[in-house]
Amino acid sequence: MATASVPVDFPTHCIPPAIAGIPPIDGTTKAEITVDNAAPKVGDTVTVTYTVVEPAAGNPVDLALPADIMTPTGKVTVGGAQTASVTVTGPKKNDPVPGKGAFPSFSMTGTFTVTAPGQITLSPGDYNIHTSYIMELDTPCTVTDPPAPVSGTIIATDGGGQVNERAIQLGAASGKAGDEVTVTGSKFTPGADITLAGRAGDVQTADTATVKADGAGGFSGRLTVDDPATTGIVAYEGGSWDPAKGAGPQAYTVTGGGETPDGSQRLNTSVKAGTLSMLQAGDTVEMSAVDFGRGGASRGSLQTVTVEDYRGGPAGWSLTGKVTDFKGPGGATIGASALGWTPACATRAGSPSTCAAGSEGPVGSAGATLASTPNGTFTGGEFTVDARLALKVPAYTAPGAYSGVLTLTLT
Repeated sequence: MATASVPVDFPTHCIPPAIAGIPPIDGTTKAEITVDNAAPKVGDTVTVTYTVVEPAAGNPVDLALPADIMTPTGKVTVGGAQTASVTVTGPKKNDPVPGKGAFPSFSMTGTFTVTAPGQITLSPGDYNIHTSYIMELDTPCTVTDPPAPVSGTIIATDGGGQVNERAIQLGAASGKAGDEVTVTGSKFTPGADITLAGRAGDVQTADTATVKADGAGGFSGRLTVDDPATTGIVAYEGGSWDPAKGAGPQAYTVTGGGETPDGSQRLNTSVKAGTLSMLQAGDTVEMSAVDFGRGGASRGSLQTVTVEDYRGGPAGWSLTGKVTDFKGPGGATIGASALGWTPACATRAGSPSTCAAGSEGPVGSAGATLASTPNGTFTGGEFTVDARLALKVPAYTAPGAYSGVLTLTLT
């Protein structure tokens, strides 16, 4: 069982914005840490809520602050069976604050993954109060003698499965649109390519960066966060987010930037996702003749196929082909397995994806891959696909015209 959380008091050093012209405030913060899962198993994700019941600082200026202009961020210190620093953020929501009045209570949330069984302690850490009214101002408050007292304790049990121990920490819990945030990670695969990415809820944003894990599986990189909808940051191995090979999200809030200055107009547009399609240069291939009695290869070239992937999502595509038997005079046939191809594929410059040609070999009635692109974080582009064709005609095949149908399928 988990012990009930309790509010704790701890000394705090707060630095008012320079514009206030007042010295730092050394006061007392009352806070409480609660969790959504009081008895987690190893491997579970626990959501923690850091509630500042009584902040040590208040409105540093005589000007009253309106509602919903405060954005809090902070850290929760995890100790005991495992150690971590969990980034937490809160919504831009508050009651009006009178001039020189006390800041109201506020709550911040974040998550961490349980990596070890046993007693895990939760203590409040540093926090920052950001206000967006007339100017963007910060009041950072640090724990004077860290760590602060333990506010909650949970008892984790062994889940019995393999645990993903990958973890990340952020250098800051918030920033203006366009700011960089430092992301450090541990327990990743040594030497792996790591993607850093912003998240808006459950959706990845276009804000990404790549780093490489060192020989111990650690890394440090910087991610520029432009999207004001960002609520968290993740890091992962591979072409797309996989919770088994990633860490996060660590909470992150875009507190400002991107506002429309006086006398300006904001211009909004959108990019509409399209479709996956293909175009063929023609529908008939004239192949070379083969002498009766000698047999040999009847050769030709596939009519060029242009693949247009304008979906703008994470999915790649695959272009496959299969052929029927070649029918000739008097019921004579040449089997579908006699047709082989040598595929080729070219990628138009600027395309997010890179096309890969299929393997040289028989096509047959079962089919074979002509070309493809892989799944990834962001895919798409234009591609031209060709193939050299060769039909193995047996010696003494009955003279006459033969034809078969090659069907291409794009998925």
